[in-house]
Amino acid sequence: MKLASFAIIAGLAATAAHAGGYAAPVVEAPVTPIVEAPVEASADWTGFYAGLQYGKGNAELSYAGESADSDMDGYGVHAGYMRDFGQFVLGGELDYNRISLDESDEDGDLYRLRGRAGYDLGKFLPYATLGVAQLELGDLSETGMTYGIGADYMINDKFTVGAEYTRNDFKDVDGVDNADLDTDLFQVRASYRF
Repeated sequence: MKLASFAIIAGLAATAAHAGGYAAPVVEAPVTPIVEAPVEASADWTGFYAGLQYGKGNAELSYAGESADSDMDGYGVHAGYMRDFGQFVLGGELDYNRISLDESDEDGDLYRLRGRAGYDLGKFLPYATLGVAQLELGDLSETGMTYGIGADYMINDKFTVGAEYTRNDFKDVDGVDNADLDTDLFQVRASYRF
């Protein structure tokens, strides 16, 4: 009789435990924090810089419908200052290039003082240049105009690399009317920022 009583009590207890029915355990989904994509801080191009450049180009002398040209190498140094105004960057640069003409045994010196105007795209800076050039080649000494386009890329706060195309125009060379000397240079550049 005791065994039957225990069986009835156990049955009632089991029924009471399941009286609410089966409920699946609640598992909370893990909360994943929202991570925003990092916003690249805009680069500040303000400051002094100096560096080296090397490239190749062409020189063409024309007079009275006739012309002669020569390939050339140009390598040298540059230094300048730029000021970042937000979207626009303005500055000035002085550079020196040693010019070596393939068709001549003489090397020359090309000095340029140029203004630079660029558009700030963060670490990328496309720009245009305009200024004055002085060419010394043997007995020849000429002053002319220089202009071009280029782009710099900021590797970090101290170093930039870039490429640049420039044209240098010299009119009435050696005092001869309509004798024009035009040079084109495509150069790669590396600069250290102070």
